[in-house]
Amino acid sequence: MTPIGRFAPTPSGRMHLGNVFAAMIAWLSIRSQKGQMILRMEDLDTQRTKPEYAQTLREDLNWLGLDWDLETQPQSQRTAVYDHYFSQLKAQGLLYPCYCTRAQLHSLDAPHASDGTYIYPGTCRELVTPPEGRTPSWRLRVPEGIWQVEDLLQGTYTENLATHCGDFVLRRSDNMYVYQLAVTVDDGEAGVTEVVRGLDLLSSAPRQMYLQTLLGFSHPRYGHVPLLLAPDGRRLSKRDRDMDLGYLQTQYTPEALLGILAHAAGLTATPSPISLQELIGAFSWEKLHKDSIVLSLE
Repeated sequence: MTPIGRFAPTPSGRMHLGNVFAAMIAWLSIRSQKGQMILRMEDLDTQRTKPEYAQTLREDLNWLGLDWDLETQPQSQRTAVYDHYFSQLKAQGLLYPCYCTRAQLHSLDAPHASDGTYIYPGTCRELVTPPEGRTPSWRLRVPEGIWQVEDLLQGTYTENLATHCGDFVLRRSDNMYVYQLAVTVDDGEAGVTEVVRGLDLLSSAPRQMYLQTLLGFSHPRYGHVPLLLAPDGRRLSKRDRDMDLGYLQTQYTPEALLGILAHAAGLTATPSPISLQELIGAFSWEKLHKDSIVLSLE
């Protein structure tokens, strides 16, 4: 079987170095296996994303040399596909409408996980009389049970979804499908065998594995790479103009920028400029740092 990886950026602005870092590791891993790379625009939120941002993302990836073999349909054009899988789960009795408001979900008496996110207590799971005039979101029933991820970088990660997040939303009250369903369907239909992304998404993997099982998709390998932090400890974001690719292209060559990132990752001994072809030979998951990386370009 040919290994298949993917870039899945959100076209809501210019890529920053953290995005580039994850894309570089994903590309190196799949190319070192002589596999194929897919590009997919995750533009579910059409209020935040724009076609011109998607085009800029393509140009930035090309500037870096991070090529791809196929671009799949963007998520904004796949509502009918998500409808199909949503209906499949609904027909199995696995979904139910939820009328809880955001204020209720974030109230002090609701249980919360260690990161501050709420754990849904099942308020609407057996609701008999729904409130009038309110459009529901739709939640997936989550049974007790441990889901285990053997992450390529972070090692073994386990969650009991019932106690870590509870029944989770698949479609919002505005009828927009959420990340968990869309990503699971997109990766499954594309035959993705390896998912490489930021460490902040590690807790999504058990939810997606549960959905993969329900929908008949295979589990990909997961590799969650460390987040890049600014010198003051902040996570990089698209608001950090001095770390976005538009500015960086005026200051660095692709090889110089890749050299800095490869060194920060643990792949090279120095931050000297390096080509992607050289990095393929140097790539190994065993070399990579797994904890957050403070990066300064000064």
